[in-house]
Amino acid sequence: MPDVTIKVRDNGPYLVRGAITLTDVEGNVFAIEGADVALCRCGGSQNKPFCDGSHKTNGFAASQRAAAAPTEVL
Repeated sequence: MPDVTIKVRDNGPYLVRGAITLTDVEGNVFAIEGADVALCRCGGSQNKPFCDGSHKTNGFAASQRAAAAPTEVL
């Protein structure tokens, strides 16, 4: 299975690289074209869960850094 990586972009989206299946809370599957996808984390995208660049104009600011790995999955 190919590796999947998720990179947190400063004041921007989560950049996911690798083949993934994205499923919403109702079980609907999103078709992912290509190997990279940017997921919104600012809440302003008109194309959620995907990033549309809204973070550039809506004042979103978040530059958290990774802490210790969580001990349980939510």
